[in-house]
Amino acid sequence: MLKHKEQTASLIEAVIMDWAGTSVDFGSTAPIRGFQALFRKRGIEITEAETRKPMGCEKREHISQLLQMPRIQRAWLQRYGQHATVDDLDELYREFVPLQIYAISESSQLVPGLLSLLAWAEQKSIKIGANTGYSETMVVGLLESAAKQGYQPQSNVCATQVTKGRPYPYMCMTNAMQLGVMKLARCVKIDDTAPGIEEGLNAGMWTIAVAVSGNEVGLNLSQWQQLDLQAQQKLRGQAELKLQRAGAHYVVDSIADVIPCLVDIESRIAEGGKP
Repeated sequence: MLKHKEQTASLIEAVIMDWAGTSVDFGSTAPIRGFQALFRKRGIEITEAETRKPMGCEKREHISQLLQMPRIQRAWLQRYGQHATVDDLDELYREFVPLQIYAISESSQLVPGLLSLLAWAEQKSIKIGANTGYSETMVVGLLESAAKQGYQPQSNVCATQVTKGRPYPYMCMTNAMQLGVMKLARCVKIDDTAPGIEEGLNAGMWTIAVAVSGNEVGLNLSQWQQLDLQAQQKLRGQAELKLQRAGAHYVVDSIADVIPCLVDIESRIAEGGKP
């Protein structure tokens, strides 16, 4: 007679994860390629550092913040003779969507360790949600690709589906409602950006930041592995500091390292701890 594995319910009700840089796309490279291609079409080169600065925001807002950066603002003024208008912003966003969809299609590989986390969460009856600064149109192919690799979150919320994106808590709260969560203080938000961590904190959740796989280091897995230990430690330290300052309860390298954090959160909840 076959014996079924016993499930041990966790005190954690749900884990809600970001997409690029957290659960897929090690290094969060797809948004960078999309934004740089967009501005290049308009005759303006933007640096990777400039592009990464607003990361975590809804993408139209991200373009708006890029346009407000002094150097980019000057470049736009020099090329077009006037500052970018709301109509320019709307047109840029329309142009951005297909560029971003293409970039996402090339960067949808799961971050190593995600499937192990999902198996652990299933065994503990923890619900899984996802949210993102991508729009609904942008994630269609991403959801399909992730599903083929074994990742199908029970709830997915895009910034375009709520009135305000990160750092407002509305995406996390929508995830929680869709998942049937009772207590937000028994949920965990995992993200690679400061706005994403702030989103979780503003929703009253525990937060785990991933430093190496995400936006703050900004290297794909191969590039990261090619660095010597000293270079890795320098980049890791800079990323950890920024995410700690954002208020993350825990900071780890990647999704592969979060299970011990979740075990610790379970213990803290059992002792009456709250985020």
